[in-house]
Amino acid sequence: MRFKAGLMVAGLIALALGPAEAQDSRLTSKAEARVQMAQSQPVTVGRRTYSPPPIPQPVYLPPVYSQPVYAQQAPMAPAPNGFEQYKAYLIGRARNERVREATIQAVIPGLRVNSRAIELDRAQRPTAPSASNAPPSFASYLDRHITSSLINRGKSRFYNHWPNLSRIQARTGVDPSVVMAIYGKETSYGQVTGNFDLLDALASLAYEGRRRAMFEGEFIAALKLLDQGVQRWQLKGSYAGATGYPQFMPTVVLRLRADGDGDGYADIWRSEPDAFASIANYLQQAGWKRGVPWAVPARIPPTLNRAAIQSRINPPRCAAVFRRHSRWLTVAEWRALGVVSIGRSLPDTEMVALMETNGAYAPGYLITTNYRAILDYNCSNFYAMSIGLLADAIARG
Repeated sequence: MRFKAGLMVAGLIALALGPAEAQDSRLTSKAEARVQMAQSQPVTVGRRTYSPPPIPQPVYLPPVYSQPVYAQQAPMAPAPNGFEQYKAYLIGRARNERVREATIQAVIPGLRVNSRAIELDRAQRPTAPSASNAPPSFASYLDRHITSSLINRGKSRFYNHWPNLSRIQARTGVDPSVVMAIYGKETSYGQVTGNFDLLDALASLAYEGRRRAMFEGEFIAALKLLDQGVQRWQLKGSYAGATGYPQFMPTVVLRLRADGDGDGYADIWRSEPDAFASIANYLQQAGWKRGVPWAVPARIPPTLNRAAIQSRINPPRCAAVFRRHSRWLTVAEWRALGVVSIGRSLPDTEMVALMETNGAYAPGYLITTNYRAILDYNCSNFYAMSIGLLADAIARG
């Protein structure tokens, strides 16, 4: 595995955030981990009122990356009496969490404050909203993130790994092109995985205090990975603690890494098959629905009454993301409103929402619950759209 500078990884993370959505990508608190997003408001077309059945609810997992929630969490002062005092506290916390004493003594006394990780984390501030009410365009983001290099390298790996990818799809139902697209976007197909020492970085961010509870939990999870036999040198990654080919946080590694090559060990740091199986495992747990695409492009009539289809849900997280999504209706109900798919079709009973996508490859997309599974990986419409479109390009062969 080849590691590059941590600053490069930080740059990739920043690029993955679209305008006005930077505050919504990656890590939220555990209290926000499951979100009820089903929509059932009726919509009236002419004299007929449609009451869609409840949409299948995606299962929101603790996110892959850390996500600042600036509106809800005020910065905290560093732990009193300095970092040495805080390390003594971490020793007690680790013992309470049943971490092996040998692991505690091998790691915690030697921890050092990583000022660069703290600096990069503090720099992740929300983008100021646009002066107009128009949502930002997808054009420049997609131009930067769906490149011929990513497509061609993804196609090559897709072909070379197809036997294994097809087995993973049979087991999980997850579209293998989406798995490959996430792998490509997260780490440029394994080339950029980060070189921050996870234990130093996580302890430093917990000590800084702005999101102490979350980063302490991730630090303890990293210690438990050492208890399971993962080597300290393998625990490298982004400044915020994401690691391996899938860029999982340590708590996610503990729960969802999977063996994809049949050797009995799930190695997300050196095995691409294991990384593929782990990404698919994550999406399956997030509610991926077998045999359904992430979205289909749609034609939108000029007479569409947008007020009638506007969602009235107040989401507890990722508000800027879900604000771009309409109410959820069946494909048949959208057709009655004049919104029809272009190219690939969906069953009339499939529940979808409309997202208008100025600057993308179509004026709008009918997004499925699988789109929301991708959002669970990184809660940004720019990220999810780029994953879906890159996956489509890879799958075209």
